[in-house]
Amino acid sequence: MTRGGPPPQDPAPTEAGAAGAEASPLLRVRAERDRMSAIERRIADFLLDNAHLLRDYSSQQLASALGISQSSVVKFSQKLGFKGYPDLKFCIGEALARETAGIAARPTSTRDLAPHVALAESLWRGKARAEQETRLLNPLEQIDRIVQAIVGADRVFICGLGQDGIHARGLGLRLSLIGIATVEHADPVLMAASVSTAGPGDVLVVFSEHGRQPELCHISRQFRARRGKTVSVTRHGANPLRAHADAALLVSAHDDDAHVEPLLYQAALQHMLDLVIVLVCQHSDDYLDHYRSSAEHVQKMLDP
Repeated sequence: MTRGGPPPQDPAPTEAGAAGAEASPLLRVRAERDRMSAIERRIADFLLDNAHLLRDYSSQQLASALGISQSSVVKFSQKLGFKGYPDLKFCIGEALARETAGIAARPTSTRDLAPHVALAESLWRGKARAEQETRLLNPLEQIDRIVQAIVGADRVFICGLGQDGIHARGLGLRLSLIGIATVEHADPVLMAASVSTAGPGDVLVVFSEHGRQPELCHISRQFRARRGKTVSVTRHGANPLRAHADAALLVSAHDDDAHVEPLLYQAALQHMLDLVIVLVCQHSDDYLDHYRSSAEHVQKMLDP
């Protein structure tokens, strides 16, 4: 963007707005992007791609660059929880400064090691970013509701197909080890048959990254018809499976490399499931006692 002189200045950011952005605003923008309107996505993409240039842009200049109204920029900022665009710009600048300082503080010896070390660091940062985005999408109250549903369930039905089935089996195993009755199937036909015995006291947790498998949507509707509670575990954004669920766990993971993005998704999802398991265990000492007993029995089988 060519400028003929100093850009017009927006009002100074307020302390309240800056203090209100506890998490990186760019993480919040990325996490919320798929739920935004077309105009909001244009603003979001500009912020994500040009964060380092924002200090030179007033809200009017940003609006002009995108061909939208200045009020759209202001409303976008307020929707993210800021007082206005100056607060958003200030917090993005602060976050970038902290990130730059963190990179500068890393030992140079680490950067001088073999290329795979730099790759490992990059992958770790991507996983951490995905976990942060995922945490922002799942309010504590929502996670507590799901934990309470699992704890209070007569049985927990768990289903996931393909790659999702790995996380479904892992959750089923851990719940079983702490003494919660589970019914886990990776075959939608077997799960449909099991669901026919479900009742109002049961909970269904169904895993599907994109939430579009017709078989799982059918099982979810079947489960709700029997007055059971359903929990979907999908990427954030609208999808049929989430629409049929009583509660949803949402995962955010983005990367330009197609082979890396699934790894970030799986890491963020596993961290969220680990949190759920720990919260369930903390609900009762009986669960911890049952886990110790179960672990002992399993160990005896593995090492008689």
